[in-house]
Amino acid sequence: MGSSTKLLAAALLPALLMMMAFHAPTMAAAANPNLFRDYIGAIYNGVKFTDVPINPKVRFDFILAFVIDYTTATEPPSPTDGQFNIFWQNTVLTSSAVASIKRSNPNVRVAVSLGGATVNDRPVFFNITSVDSWVRNAVTSLTAIVTEYNLDGIDIDYEQFQADPDTFADCIGRLVTTMKSNGVIKFASIAPYDNADVQRHYQALWRKYGAVIDYINFQFYAYSASTTVAQYVNFFDNQIVNYPGGNILASFTTNRCDPKLRRQDSRDT
Repeated sequence: MGSSTKLLAAALLPALLMMMAFHAPTMAAAANPNLFRDYIGAIYNGVKFTDVPINPKVRFDFILAFVIDYTTATEPPSPTDGQFNIFWQNTVLTSSAVASIKRSNPNVRVAVSLGGATVNDRPVFFNITSVDSWVRNAVTSLTAIVTEYNLDGIDIDYEQFQADPDTFADCIGRLVTTMKSNGVIKFASIAPYDNADVQRHYQALWRKYGAVIDYINFQFYAYSASTTVAQYVNFFDNQIVNYPGGNILASFTTNRCDPKLRRQDSRDT
C-alpha cells in the first residue's frame, strides 16, 4: 500500500502528541485516574515506542496515526467506503514492537487513530456509500488490523466531511458499539477541535453515542500560541458544555517550531 512520508508529514495531528486525562466529575474514576497519551507514527521519522519515556505510575496510551479508508492506487487518492488501510510507519511500529512494548510496560495500551487530515497532500474526507456498507466494511477491516497488531482501542480523527452530522454519528457510533460488543476493542476516543463543522459532527456523535466513547482528545493545541491561561480555562469550560459528562483531555503544545511536530501534555485534576 502506498503510504508516504509526504502524506504523513502533511497531516494535522503530530507524530508525538501527548495527553493526560481531565476527568469530568460525573464520570466514574478508574483505578489510576492519570492518563498520558502519545500519537506516534505519522511523520515517518523512525520514532520507536522505546524512544518515548514511559512513566510506570500512569496509564500510558500510544495511538498509531493513522489508518484511513482511502486508497493511493488511484490519483488522486480515493475513499474506500470503510475499508481501512495502514498509513502509520508500520515498518518501524510493527506488530512485534507493539507486543514488546506492552510486555515490558504493563501500564501501556496501544490504539489506532482513524482519519487524519491528508493523503498525499490531498484532504481526507469522511465519505460513505451507505451507513450499512460503511459500518460493515469498517468493522471487518479494522477488526483485522486490531487483531494483527494486538491493539486495545480506536481513536476517531476525521476532520473534513462529505456526510451530514447524523450520518457521521450513526456510522462511528455503530462502529464503536459493534467493536466493543464483539470484544475487539476496550476503549474509544474522539479528537475534535474548535471548528464549527467539526463540532457539529462530533457533538452529534456525542449526543447519540456518548455512552460508548471513553475519552475526548480535544485539540486545544489548535488555538493560538498566544492563548493565555484564562483563555485556555475558558476554552476547556466550553468543551465541558459541548460534551457534557465526557472525559475531556486537556492538552498543550511543547514545540511551536514546526506545527507538524507538536507535542502535548496535560495535567490531571
